Amino acid sequence: MALAFAGVLFGGGLARAQDSTTVRSEAAEERRTPTGPFALVVDLSERELYVMRGDEVERTYQVAIGKPEHPTPRGSFNVRRLIWNPRWVPPDAAWARNRRARAPGDPRNPMGRVKIFFRAPDYYIHGTHQEDSLGQAESHGCIRMRNADVIELAQMVMENGGARRSPSWFQQVINRVRSTAEVGLSSPVTLRIRE
Repeated sequence: MALAFAGVLFGGGLARAQDSTTVRSEAAEERRTPTGPFALVVDLSERELYVMRGDEVERTYQVAIGKPEHPTPRGSFNVRRLIWNPRWVPPDAAWARNRRARAPGDPRNPMGRVKIFFRAPDYYIHGTHQEDSLGQAESHGCIRMRNADVIELAQMVMENGGARRSPSWFQQVINRVRSTAEVGLSSPVTLRIRE
């Protein structure tokens, strides 16, 4: 009888100890889960783009930035729209004078799979086939990313910018490389570009 009572006493105490451990563990997990506003930060000297949630870095991507003669603008910007499978129209600039427009899906299209607008008229975060330029200052002011990375980033920007779509929508737009899809954000996403 005393042995059975001890089992109930200690068993109950053990269950309470496990419950409090679980509560402490869940509280610790909540503290580790990043909270706060979603934002993007580009560090030009590091040549990296950081996906931020409050003060926590959720993801880091290597990027290419503007050449010294075509620098990437610095400051704080609001991302309000993006285009999947964009066409490329040469800007009205001396460096693009003899360039031809490129259709969506054209392997010579320098915009890659997605362009994320941050400063009108010609500054974007966009995909590139020139992966050897990543980590370098080789663009005309835009921020270049691997196509797989910019696809992932665009999905996060849409999710956090109030333009949530289903996985089948993303699969469809990714598979239809010659079909352009423009998306507006109901909640602009902050992009800070620093030295």
